[in-house]
Amino acid sequence: MSKYREEDVRHYRLAHRTTYTYPEPVTASYGRAVMLPREGGGQQVHTSALHISPHVRHSSEFKDYHGNRSSYFMVDTEHTELEVLAESVVTVTRRRASVERMPMISWSQASEVTHTLGSPHRGEAAAHGIGGRAVIAVAEATLGSPMVEVSEQVRDFAAPSFGPGTPLAEVVADLSRRIHTELEYASGSTTIDTRLAEVLERRQGVCQDFAHLLIACMRSMGLAARYVSGYIETNPPPGRPKLRGVDASHAWASVWIPGGGWVHIDPTNDQFIDNRYVVLGWGRDYMDVSPLRGVVFTEGAGSSLKVGVDLLELTAEEVEEVRASHRGASAQRAGQRSRR
Repeated sequence: MSKYREEDVRHYRLAHRTTYTYPEPVTASYGRAVMLPREGGGQQVHTSALHISPHVRHSSEFKDYHGNRSSYFMVDTEHTELEVLAESVVTVTRRRASVERMPMISWSQASEVTHTLGSPHRGEAAAHGIGGRAVIAVAEATLGSPMVEVSEQVRDFAAPSFGPGTPLAEVVADLSRRIHTELEYASGSTTIDTRLAEVLERRQGVCQDFAHLLIACMRSMGLAARYVSGYIETNPPPGRPKLRGVDASHAWASVWIPGGGWVHIDPTNDQFIDNRYVVLGWGRDYMDVSPLRGVVFTEGAGSSLKVGVDLLELTAEEVEEVRASHRGASAQRAGQRSRR
């Protein structure tokens, strides 16, 4: 018998289209994309593909250091427009976490455990259900990174949430609430070069900033946290308000709680994630999982960018049709190869 209820399961067709337009012809483009969803953690990827125009001369996909699906490509046809379209069909089976169902280990105890995992004495790792590469992942998530700067401003902001003996789960929820209520979500108010100190001074930012801030607060106390890139469903349930940060790539944070694993929290919308979220990848900060980055060769300067994201819910029957079509196409390709 499944531990999940029917309402815990959702199926999606995801389309993420990015278009760059250049003022002068580009002779070559080299890119890296993290636009295909991860498998696991409550996600089943039925189909996924990256379509690039103009036609690529070379492309490859492999799992990066963090286990994300990274795609590399090269276009050597002269062009003034580059379009990258990622299409996937996924099933998400995930219940929203709650503080009441999490281990009640205090944040200071969790910090001690996390510190132990990062030291040569890792005997406690097995007691907390992790080992091998997972231990390294936790230890690394306590360290600084280019876009997550632990400053005095960050420590001052974090301090009210870290009361003596407060369970880490409650700290996570309180930080999310405070970021949501004390900072204003303002689209376009920051860039990837905006520092956290400036975000705190202005008291406004976007989802990437809010995720970075929560991560910085955790790391300032010796706790493990990482940045997560993905999407949230664009159509809210009846009677619910439209969530902020939709119709584009979204971002949130993931915090490691001893005995509870990695817990995903979205401070932009002040909630733990559920089956309305699709995870693309995670890393130390935005730079590890930026959807698309690269280099172009051109005599011109600058470019214009257009991004469109659709996350459409499917029925189980529609998903089965997609899977059947995919199996048929795969069998046809295999038959063509065998006749060569």
